[in-house]
Amino acid sequence: MKPLDKIITCKDTSFKPIWIMRQAGRYLPEFRKIRKENPDFISLCLNDDLSSEITLQPLKRFNLDAAIIFSDILMLPYGLGQKVEFEKNFGPKLGKLNLNEITKIDDVDFVEKIHRVYKAIKKVSSDASLKNKNTIGFVGAPWTLLVYMINQQSPKKDLKKDFFRDESLINRVLLIIEKFLKVHIKNQIDNGANIIQIFDSWAGLLEEKNLPNYIYSPTLNLVNYTKSLNVPVICFPREIKNYKEFCDIVKPDAISIDYNVNPQKILGEVDIPIQGGMDPKILLTDKETLKKEASKYLDIFKDHPYIFNLGHGVLPETDPNMFDYLVKTVKNY
Repeated sequence: MKPLDKIITCKDTSFKPIWIMRQAGRYLPEFRKIRKENPDFISLCLNDDLSSEITLQPLKRFNLDAAIIFSDILMLPYGLGQKVEFEKNFGPKLGKLNLNEITKIDDVDFVEKIHRVYKAIKKVSSDASLKNKNTIGFVGAPWTLLVYMINQQSPKKDLKKDFFRDESLINRVLLIIEKFLKVHIKNQIDNGANIIQIFDSWAGLLEEKNLPNYIYSPTLNLVNYTKSLNVPVICFPREIKNYKEFCDIVKPDAISIDYNVNPQKILGEVDIPIQGGMDPKILLTDKETLKKEASKYLDIFKDHPYIFNLGHGVLPETDPNMFDYLVKTVKNY
């Protein structure tokens, strides 16, 4: 049985596996070299040779328990024909949402456009070095993808003033997103992903009254669908105010917490396996602080099924030596 499955399926508390969000990427010199030669981010995600190589880079350096495919949640709008590009020091920029065009796209068109993501997963999952490790596939949650597709950029602090103006558009787009996320999840699983993580990066933007429509209901549909394919699902509803309510309604197999969450409080509220929590900025400090903070999480969750991770992605300025020290600290706990 692979390491994360022991925690998620068997609720094992005897060891704490580790993988890190954005472990494949920008803090590694070997990644930066590839990135410099491949400035177009979407093309890089769709180059199965390079994206599988990038996915495996951190596992060649560090004793991690899982690989997460090097890709992006915005492969979904890209696969639906919406223009997606990444601008340096700005982030993603999306073209205007054309509902008439998107509704013409079928499963075959969608898969054809991003099939090389699945080829990369197949290469990674069949790599000999991953025989006893998990391969994680992922998607953006319906709400977060809706935000990008309508807002056309990262909302950072706020949504466009008229974001909720056209309710009929929002509901139609949500249904399209949900339909194609299921296609995306199934293709990742068919090519070797044995865990799916759902990233809801902008869950914290919503008022409580809007959670059932935009987060609970559509995410629950995806969780149930993934479970029906006999693959565990981890949810990361970043900065949501009520993790307990989310878990009670959406029922993921494991919940990933952000760094604003009080780990002690969540331990008392949630009985499913927990992942993550530590602030990525701790990796920018010193070894003593890092060991102390990592040990805090390991101590709190010592009798609870727990996967060590950060409360958000590893930062680009992180020293790989500190990353290595973190992995060893968790392994030697």
